[in-house]
Amino acid sequence: MYSLHATKKLRDRAKQPILPAVADPTTWLGNWYATVLFWRPQLALLVNEQTLFPVLMPLAPAATVLDRFPIALGETLVAAGIERRFIDAELAEMNDGQWAKTASRSVLGIMNEFRFLANESRRRHDFDPTGLALWLAQTPCSPLYGRNISPDRELRAAVESWWTERNS
Repeated sequence: MYSLHATKKLRDRAKQPILPAVADPTTWLGNWYATVLFWRPQLALLVNEQTLFPVLMPLAPAATVLDRFPIALGETLVAAGIERRFIDAELAEMNDGQWAKTASRSVLGIMNEFRFLANESRRRHDFDPTGLALWLAQTPCSPLYGRNISPDRELRAAVESWWTERNS
């Protein structure tokens, strides 16, 4: 079980019940944040609360973002070179997700920065959503400076931690 903390713009589009955030998610990566990119076609930008790892996926239909998100996450993690056993374990825990309001201003700030970077890079390069998410994951983020600097490195550290705990 986990929460998808959605911005008001996304909540207004999805029109799904909003519940209190899951305090102790059962997924290793924890809760996620999401917003809308008003491009053509429109995309949902999702950012992991713990690692700040981004995922981009088609928005339409907005009401099913939570249901479709595990598939998009799995595809992005495969493209990032994450071990399949971790991906399978994470996705198995994502069967039960719920919509929640945003709570972390820090994560919202990172999402705004990713939105700006994505808009600028889209004008200069022809990225697919997964390729763009992997490019954004290399961005140094101030909340990660004391640890692994960028979301891709923080994700790898989280996977290593999962592996260590699982094998101890």
